[in-house]
Order: sequence, then C-alpha cells, then structure tokens
Amino acid sequence: MSEHPWTPWHDVVHLREDLKTGELSLSIFAADLYAVAIGNAKSIYQKPSEFFSLTYPTFNLRELAKDVIGRLAGANDKAVLQLELTYGGGKTHALITLYHLVQDPGKLPDLPSIEEFRSHIGVEIPKTRVAIIAFDKLDPVKGMEVKSPDGSVKRFLYPWSVLAYQLAGSKGLEMLGMEGEKERETPPFENVLVDLLKLPTLEGLPTLILIDEVLMWARTKVDTEPVWRHRLQDFFQNLTQAATEVDRCCIVASLLATDPKKSDALGKEVIQELYTIFRREREQGVLPVDKEDVAEILRRRFFTPESIADHESFRQHVVAALTGIMMLDEDTKKRQKDAEKLFLKNYPFHPDLIDVFYTKWTNLEGFQRTRGVLRTFALALRNAEQWDTSPLVGSNAFLNNPDNKGLSEACRELTSIATLEEYEGKMQDWNGILGGELEKAREIQGNFTALNHREIEQAVITTFLHSQPIGRKAQTRDLLLLLGQTRPDRIELERALQQWADTSWFLDEAEVTIKEQGPDGRKLLPRAWRLGSKPNLQQMHHSARENVSPDLITARLLEEIRRLKDLTVGASASGVKVHLLPSAPKEVGDEGDFHYVILGPDAASASNVPSKLAKRFIDEHTSPERPRVFRNAILLVVPLWEGLEHARNQIKDYLGWEEVRAMLKVADTKTKQPAKGKGKSKASSTISPPVPEGQGLDSVREKILLDNLNTSREEIPDSILQMYCIVITVSEKNEIQAFKFLLAAGPLFDQIKADTRSRIQETAISAGALLPGGPYDLWREGESTRRVKDLVFSFAQHPHLPKMLNRSAIAETIRSGCKGGQLILQLPRPDRSLRTFWRENLSETEFADPSLEVTLPENAMLTYLPPSLFKQGILPDLWEGEDLPVKKIAGYFSGTYVAKVQRDTYEEHLPVPHAEEATIKSAVAQAVRSGDLWLINGPISVLNEDFSLDILTEEAHLRSPPEQIHIDDILPPRLPQAWRGESATALTIYDALSKEKGILLPWSLIREALDKAISSGRIELALESLPLPKDFALAGKVLLRLPRASPEKQPPEKPIKPFKPAPPRRNEYIAESSITQDEIQDLVEIIPEIMRAAVGLDLKFKIRIDLTGTPPSLGEAVVKINAILAKINKDLKLES
Repeated sequence: MSEHPWTPWHDVVHLREDLKTGELSLSIFAADLYAVAIGNAKSIYQKPSEFFSLTYPTFNLRELAKDVIGRLAGANDKAVLQLELTYGGGKTHALITLYHLVQDPGKLPDLPSIEEFRSHIGVEIPKTRVAIIAFDKLDPVKGMEVKSPDGSVKRFLYPWSVLAYQLAGSKGLEMLGMEGEKERETPPFENVLVDLLKLPTLEGLPTLILIDEVLMWARTKVDTEPVWRHRLQDFFQNLTQAATEVDRCCIVASLLATDPKKSDALGKEVIQELYTIFRREREQGVLPVDKEDVAEILRRRFFTPESIADHESFRQHVVAALTGIMMLDEDTKKRQKDAEKLFLKNYPFHPDLIDVFYTKWTNLEGFQRTRGVLRTFALALRNAEQWDTSPLVGSNAFLNNPDNKGLSEACRELTSIATLEEYEGKMQDWNGILGGELEKAREIQGNFTALNHREIEQAVITTFLHSQPIGRKAQTRDLLLLLGQTRPDRIELERALQQWADTSWFLDEAEVTIKEQGPDGRKLLPRAWRLGSKPNLQQMHHSARENVSPDLITARLLEEIRRLKDLTVGASASGVKVHLLPSAPKEVGDEGDFHYVILGPDAASASNVPSKLAKRFIDEHTSPERPRVFRNAILLVVPLWEGLEHARNQIKDYLGWEEVRAMLKVADTKTKQPAKGKGKSKASSTISPPVPEGQGLDSVREKILLDNLNTSREEIPDSILQMYCIVITVSEKNEIQAFKFLLAAGPLFDQIKADTRSRIQETAISAGALLPGGPYDLWREGESTRRVKDLVFSFAQHPHLPKMLNRSAIAETIRSGCKGGQLILQLPRPDRSLRTFWRENLSETEFADPSLEVTLPENAMLTYLPPSLFKQGILPDLWEGEDLPVKKIAGYFSGTYVAKVQRDTYEEHLPVPHAEEATIKSAVAQAVRSGDLWLINGPISVLNEDFSLDILTEEAHLRSPPEQIHIDDILPPRLPQAWRGESATALTIYDALSKEKGILLPWSLIREALDKAISSGRIELALESLPLPKDFALAGKVLLRLPRASPEKQPPEKPIKPFKPAPPRRNEYIAESSITQDEIQDLVEIIPEIMRAAVGLDLKFKIRIDLTGTPPSLGEAVVKINAILAKINKDLKLES
C-alpha cells in the first residue's frame, strides 16, 4: 500500500524483465535495414513475429503502408515517397515494416498489429520484388554484398549495380551494359532504368525499392570525387522518373544520414540538391512517427503487455496526478477534461516531458529523435523504478538514486549529447554544471519541510531539458506543470524556486533577473528559466555590493541630487528662487521673494516629524539671533527616511555593478594573456568560483552587464525623486509642519504646488479678497489708502495668507482690481496732487513707483478718466439704449452711484468714484475728437473733429459712431433728391442723407464719403468748386458733378515717365505717398512742427501733381492750373 495519496507509476505499469535486468541492450534500438535484407539482423528485427509484436502501427505508418501497397497493387499513382525525418526518427523502422509486409505477405504472423495494417490498407498485399539500397553499408572502396532473386550473393560498388542485381540478378546487370565483372561507373538513363524496373513484372511481381541513408555515402563520395555530385543527381532524377513510368513500381526513400556529422555544409548542399530532385516526382512527405505516437511506442517497448492492456484503468492514477498539477496551474484546472484526456493518452509519461524531447531535443544534432527517446527513457526507467514514488514519469525519472549524489546514467546520456553542441566555438561542460546546480537544489530542499519529492532537483533537470538547444528556455508554467504531480505546497515551492534563482551560478541572469512584485509586495518568480554555460553575474554583484563604502554612496547620492532636474524644473519659471542643497540657512535670502529649498540627506524627516536642520532653515536667517521675517515665503522639500534608505540601496546596486564590470575586465585581460609554462588542462567537472579563469567579459555577458548597469543607473533618479516626498513649511497658525504627499508623474515642484496643504497660490487672487472686510484682513481699521508695496509683502510675511510664488501674481491682482473698477490706484505728484488710475492699465514704470497707493472707489476723487471708458458697453449701467445724455454722466460720477454687474451666479455692486465736471468733459471731448463717440447738441453734430467744450451742455447727447457711408449711397441712383441732373453740392448731399437717416449726421462722415468718391473717379469737383473743406460752413460751395463720358483714349504724344525718386543715400530718409486734398491742407498746418523737429538738418519738400484726362478739356485744365501754380513757383507747372 502506497504511503501517498497516489500510486507510483511503476506499481501500475511494469517494466519488461529484460529491461530491468539489463539484458535489453541499448543498441537494440538502432534498426538495420541492410541486415534484415541480407538475413543476419537481430531476431527482433529479422523475424516478423517479434518485429510486429513490438511495432506500434501509428496512423502515419499505416498511411504510408496503404500508399505503398496501393501503388504495388495498381490502386494509385504514388510512385515516389520520401520519409521526412531526421536521423533516429523511425525511418529505418518504417522501411523494415514495408519490407516485411510485402516480402512474403502469405507468411505474415497472426498478430493484432498485422491486422491493423491489413484493415487500414484495404487491398490484398501483393508479393513483391524488393530491392534495398542501404547507402550506409555501401563502402566507397569495397562496396557491399547483395542477394539476387535466386539467392546468389555478389559485391558491388555503385548503387545502380546494387539495384539491378537485386531486381533481376545477372540479367539486370546485362541490362545496365556490364561486361564481365567490371561495373558501369556512370549512372544509367531513364530508358535503361524503365526496362530494368519492368523485369519483375515478367514474373508477375510489382517492384519496391527501399532507399536508406543516402547522405552517408553521398557526402563521402562527393568529398573525395566531386564528379559524383552530378552523377548522383543524374541517377536519382532518372530513377524517380523511371519509377513513375512503370506500373506497380514504388520508391520509398530516406535521404538523411544517421551520423549527424555528415550534415555539415557540404552535406547540406548535397542533400538539398537531392531533395530538389525527389520533390519533382514524390508525393507529400511522410512522417511515420508523430509526437502523439511516442507514448504508445514507449509503452510497448518498455512495459509488459498485460500491465498496459487496459488504458481505462489508468484514469484514477491520472486524476491523482492532475490533482497536484491543478493546485499549481489554473489553466489546467480550467481545462480539466482536456487535460485528463491528454494525460490518459500518455500515461505513465508526463505529456510535457515527451513534448520537450520531441520539440526541443530533436533539434540537437546528436539526439536521434524516436531512437534517442527510446534509448534515453530506457536508461531513466531502469534507474527510477528502484526509488521513484511519483505518479508519473517526469523529470523525476532522470534523477539519480537519492543515496547517490552524482548524475544518473540517463542524465549523463543527455549531458553528453548537449555537450557536443558548440556555442561560440566552445563545448559546454554540462556534467559539471548540472552536478553543481543539483547540489544547490539539495541544500535548498533541506530548508523546506513541505518539499519531500526532490522538487527543486526536478526543477534543475526540467530547466536543463528546456534549455536545449542552447538559447531555449522554460517558462515558469513549464516548471510548475512538471513539478505539480506530487502536490507540493505552492508557497514553499515558490520560495524554494526563488532561492535557487537567487543563488544559482548558471541560471541565465537575462531570464531570472527579478523586477516584479506581487500585490502583497512579495517577489514574484521569474517568467522564464534558462541554464547557461557560464556563472551568472548575480553572485558577483552580491559580493561586490557588500564592499561598497558608505561614504562613496553618500558622495554619489549628493551628485545625483544635483543632477536631477525634476527636483527643480518649473520652479524658476514660476518666479521663485531655487536653492539646491544649501549648507546653511543664511544661503537662503529673507527679502520677501518666495524660496523653494531642496535639502540633502542630513535633513531627512518623517510625516509630522520635521528634522532639526529643516526647522532651522525656517526659523533662522543668518543666526538664531536674526530670525527669518518672511516665514511665509519659504518652502522646504526633504527626503523621507525610508525613501533615503531605498535611494542609497539603488546607488549601492549601481556601484556594485560598476565593481563587477571592473572585475570582469580584469578577468578578461587575464584570460587573453597566454599562460606561461602551462599546457592545456582537461575540462573540470567542478563548479567554478564567481569569476572563474577564462570567464571574461564576452559579448553576451557584456550586454547583460551593461543592461544591469543602465537599469540600476536609470532607477537612481526615480528613487531620489521618490524619497523627496516630505514638504516642510509654516501652517496658517505659523507652526512648522511636515507632511508627506503622494508622488506622481511630472516635476516635483508642480506636484507640491497642486497639494492644498502647501497653500501655494500661483495665479492672481481676486481683487475683492484685497478689499477691507475681505478674507485676508489686509486693512487696518480706519485706513482709506495703503501702499501697494505693503500689500505685496504682506503675503510673504503673514502665514495666514496664501503663499504667493512671486510678486507679479499679487501685482496682477491689484492691476486686475484697478482694471475691473474695484480698486483705484493713485500716484502722489510733487505738487501734492494725485494722478488717479481707474479701469485702465498702468505702465511698468508707474506700477513700480514705491509711492503708488491703492484706495477704494468710494474714497477717491478721479483726476483722470480714460476716454475709451465712455464707449457703449464699457461702464456698467451708464448707457441705456442708443443714446447717452451728457447730464447722466455727471450723476454717474457723483460719488454716490453704485453700478450693478451681473456675474455668472450673482449680482455684484460696484461703487463708482467721484469725478469733477472738468475731468468728465475733458474725457468726453477727447472721445469725440478721436471718433469713439458722436456728439449731438441741437443743430450741431460732431464726430472725429475738434470742437468747443461749450457744446458739451446738459442738453447734449452722445451716441456710438454711425456706420460709414458707401460711395453708391451719395450717387443719383440712390440719392436723386440731392442731385439736379448731373450736378450737386456737398450741402445738398449732406441735407439729403441726414433727412434720409432721420438724424443730423456729422459733416466728417459725409466729407469722408465724398472724398472717396472723388478719389475713385465716381464724381468730380467742378472747375469753379472749392476743395472739400473741414468747415461745414463751406459745404455749399463744393460743386460736384458726374464724370463726363470721354471718347476713346488717344495715345499720348510722349509716354509719361513715371515719377521715380532717386534712391536714398546713406543717412538720407525720404517720405513719399499719394494724399487727398484734405490731407494736403493738414500737411500745410503741421509744416511748422516738422521744421522745428528738423532743426539743424537739411529738410526739403518736393511736390508732384499728376493730371490725366482727354482732350480738349485736358488742355484747357493744364493752362488754368499752370497759371495758378506760377503764383507759387514759376518752375512748378504741368508738362507732358
């Protein structure tokens, strides 16, 4: 009775006695087709009864037999079949199967496997003439012996001779053209081979040609005589073509060689050329043994028929094994039904073990697929049956007896195969590697009482198996699936595996470097596991790390802090003064500016526990006797104690990797130096120390080392940033507080600003907050004015106020208050008068004046009003509709009016300051003169022109400027009442437009429209007309007419030369422009001012008058104008 809740595999299925006793030689697994054909093979292959009793008719093997025998029976056209197998894959076994089936089908034994073949084939198996060409037995010098159909034996050198003699004896040789004993050296062509292949049909027999190990002979022949490369190509091309031409003739070929050494560069070229030839005629390649067939093959070979007869009896043992596996693997648990089916099909073998051999080890050149699996498992089962208590045959079977510490025979078999695989030109000492790793595994298992089935040793074997060929690896799930059958405690198993990952010398650090943690903070297992051939870097780093000096860590830490931009970025741009690692409080100023201070490791603190050094920076300036005045303008950020330790460890990691790199470079240098007086030493089977001789800095190791260096270096800035999570500043109660904030992505200063506990206000506060009675209590009782400077510095001095990052923010608040009308700023003048500012922007010079004061609207007398304030919609409650009576303005600025302003959710009341009548009239007049307002008083309408202040009576009204008048609006089609025929005056147009608009329009508006019409040629001044005047009184003397139609233009007698002023010389400036008549009048008025501005300089005026038109009126006008111009200057005249 088993002491476990499962039955060991060897108590369920029983090993064959000859395997247990060792009588079953491992060489028996190497089938020999030639020996079978010649009649001297081992009975297990020679006698059909023994051969078929151990042969598992896989589906693919049955399909192959069906295709071949169907061709021999004339049922299909599949003349050429190629076995798609590597060496050791069951190809020779498949060829022997075909040989026995057709050699003498009437004498086949009555066995279940024979019946399976017959049933699947579906046709009667015909007796067949079989010729085999076993190239591995065709010696290039002596050839090989073969039998003719009559039993005669002869020796031949060439494959066509071997073929011909087996098919038809001497007659076959004659057909090749042989004379005497001398063989034909050149390959026969297709026509000869067709006749040869037909010879058995004369006896009523189909023809089967079995070809094996072609590469073995081809590689040798081509290497010694290159001409054979083309001879072989010709032979196989002619042979395959001939086979397709002959009915009931079939070729089954295996081209690869058993010896993997034959598959070198030349061998691969030769075999590829032969593949190309077979590919032309062959059917789809055949794989007689698939991965799914391996378990059944192993069962039939190794266990007694009685113990494996009832597969359903295995189910309870499969369920027992899966119980443990499902405890470790959720995916298996979810797919329990499918998993049970898979494990039942493979019992007693763990399907993952077969999978790793079939998918990975078959890629090793020294491992012979099915034959290799058979040989390896024979060794493993023979040993494990003596001690193994596991429910399945897994990696446990490759461990040695617990009492023996060396490698098991099966494991040594695998390591010898893996050792032959070269990597970077070197062979790996897998015996030594596995021996050392298994020793570590045994030590680890001793520390975990819940691991009683050598789980970590199994993990070593599993990782080794998955690590072949070199570069492959095992996922953590691969390990758990093979370790779970004995139900280990998951937590204990993971801890033990982690310990192995941490202490292993040969686990590839690229795979087992741990960087992830679970939700509980526990280190997770590596995602992948790979055993390499060199000691890894983890152990070297551990030793180097422990030797790093604390002073070196501190020095590097300070250097990294100074280098980390995220600690300070954005702070200076916000207007604060930044201090990185100041050594004393006196290095941080106390002048009212905001100071952001990053202190070093000596100031490390905890939440609510500020360090003594940090408190000194807030309490003191230069000494305890000179305390800091502006305590609300300093903020410290210091390391958290735990974060500081983490950052020091990160730097320690990095410095440790630097030391490892130095150690490896030294080792690499020593490796490259030739040893003096020493010969080559034999490979050692012992494990090397962390820096073994010859284990220098190769390219792979260097990359991994550089990755670790870069990773550890890159983690330093983040660890430093993470440690700076303690802010120390004064609270509203003027108490020093230390609080911890949650660090997120982005610059540190931005995150501190965003934390409300910092009480930092970067943007301007509302102007209302600065008023008396506001939340900040900035005004003393009875105060009506305060200096702006005092308000600004209040925020830096008094902790109950928000921390303002820079004075510009406070200034912006005061500016916005002035612009919004809540505050009035005033500058005292030397004569004790004031210049007031209300609802306007101050210049930088004005705002920087230390005497600038702030007062409230209800307390102020305005000495200046910006004219733009009187535009409609600027001042609240001033305009009602389109018309503003002047008398209302006086009431508005009486000092008692309170304007109502509708905000988003409330109505704000804003007192309007007092302004004297002269101040109001000056501002309104300036607005009218600049065109911002339109003044109407009885018959007077003024816009954009000078006027007397006497007009600004209480009866006057203000309006927004009217829309401009379009040229078309003054022409006869739209304004016929102003015109008499083709003539009008400026006055008639003015009167008609005013009457049409229903209001007295300003003369400046009409004059502008007329000027545009004249300039554009839409109307013109009559000869006797005055120019357009500024004075409305002369409007009646401006005579206008429509342009007269002119005849077709005649080209001028001389082309008019365009006026091109001479280019300016150095230090010479020229002003040139086309101007209207009004602008000429304006120019005359300002000429005195221009001359005063150019005193001491050479100032000249040049004039140009252009006149165009058509004769005869053009000539008349020229005469008249020249007469007028002569009164000014006789040289000033119009000329063509």
